[in-house]
Amino acid sequence: MAVEAKPVSASRLVLAQVMTPQDANVYGNVHGGNIMRLADTAAAVVAIRHSERNCVTASVDRFEFHAPVYIGNLVTLFASLNRVGRTSMEVGVRVEAEDLRTGKKAHTNSCYFTMVALDGDGRPVAVPDLVLETDEDRRRCEAAAMRAAERQRPKD
Repeated sequence: MAVEAKPVSASRLVLAQVMTPQDANVYGNVHGGNIMRLADTAAAVVAIRHSERNCVTASVDRFEFHAPVYIGNLVTLFASLNRVGRTSMEVGVRVEAEDLRTGKKAHTNSCYFTMVALDGDGRPVAVPDLVLETDEDRRRCEAAAMRAAERQRPKD
């Protein structure tokens, strides 16, 4: 049964959460692992929306922090599909932290998750094609194709 292609906009997600003391170390800096968990959750929601299947994380490309996140910050994650393969999907996640008192926002990091859709037996299953609606969607898809090709290159 052929699955109908879906547009990028059908699975896009914005996820926001205020950081609390249990998210941070004793100095008030939010643990990077908590941010990674939120990003993984956002990527999974996007992949599940697109595939209508359970999805698991296969890999994450570069999770580098460019700015700190503190207790009280509103962390907002912007997640969307960049590219789909036969059973896998690349989801881009942008993370921003906002100081709610000042309104100042900082881009803390961006990363790319490769998610795989699974059937009822836990085996990879085909996902719908992706409809690229905008020039930005096309640019992201081209960049994702280059990253996918790089992942396939033999490592020394």
